[in-house]
Amino acid sequence: MDIAWLRDLVICIWGLVATGVVICVAVLLCLLYRRLRPVLDSIEAASDKAGSILDSIEGTTATIREMSSYVAEEVVKPVVQVVSLVQGIRQGVDMVSKFFKKQEGGTDG
Repeated sequence: MDIAWLRDLVICIWGLVATGVVICVAVLLCLLYRRLRPVLDSIEAASDKAGSILDSIEGTTATIREMSSYVAEEVVKPVVQVVSLVQGIRQGVDMVSKFFKKQEGGTDG
């Protein structure tokens, strides 16, 4: 028994052990995949549900935008016009009342 024969024996044993380890790892990965498959499917279903919820939220925000623009067009603009008209009339009345008001005090006036 020389060193070459011992080296060949170690290589053969190492090859058998490595092959066994690779087979065991492959079997464990297959079992892990089978156990995780329902979890992965449920995660995929949840992401689909979340996508539909996001679509619903986008639709709701679009509706709210439309409603706010409608309110701005139909309610706010006429109210602003009426308020500005009232303010203009008030300023006109103040201007006319200044002409007819007596000036008060002062030695120059």
